[in-house]
Amino acid sequence: MTALRVLIGCERSGIVRRAFAARGHDAWSCDLAPAEDGSNRHMVCDVREALGLGWDLAVICHPPCTRLANSGVRWLTTPPRNPPDEVTAAERAAWRGLDDATRLQIMWRLLDEGAALFSACWSAPVPRIAIENPVMHKHAKARIREFRPFAQSVQPWQFGTDPAGPDNVTKRTCLWLRGLPKLTATGTLDGSTARDEIHRAPPGPGRKVFRSRFFPGLAAAMAEQWGDHALEEIRRIA
Repeated sequence: MTALRVLIGCERSGIVRRAFAARGHDAWSCDLAPAEDGSNRHMVCDVREALGLGWDLAVICHPPCTRLANSGVRWLTTPPRNPPDEVTAAERAAWRGLDDATRLQIMWRLLDEGAALFSACWSAPVPRIAIENPVMHKHAKARIREFRPFAQSVQPWQFGTDPAGPDNVTKRTCLWLRGLPKLTATGTLDGSTARDEIHRAPPGPGRKVFRSRFFPGLAAAMAEQWGDHALEEIRRIA
């Protein structure tokens, strides 16, 4: 075998898909939104609909994670004034008139939904899987089936070479790995010039998409290191 069937879940930018494709793999992405690059190797669907399609490797790069993240645990005791992105249209319309108890019920339901999505990806019938997510709070961990701590955390700048390039930013990226090795840094930067633009992104309709965009240097390392590992493992077993 010289090419893997690779699923890049919850990705619309195509950055990770193209990194695997550049190394000759049969790489597909999927997301609820169309591909930004117009690729015909993108499925518009819930990632759970694609997990059972016979992949050798799956990278779930941007699963909706706001409710699982440690940074958002405060909303489980004091609900936000504005409705979260994940609420239904009816809940969004009614949000300002809801009391705190009702809002909290919704926030805990959204947590359950986020944990169910992570669990489905983590237990997917794929022999090698990586999931990117922020550090989780205790309520998220308790809801995820077969939860394990993340295998490693990396920074995008560790995989960059150009101080002015898209990789030279700070964003702690935690990786849950099953059947895959930890990544080895490939960059030449030391982090001293890394930009904090992701955390400082201003509020607005494009903030969520901007903050979820992946990084080409990190994507290239995934494609090379995980792709080569999987191919070698398959050859050894054959």
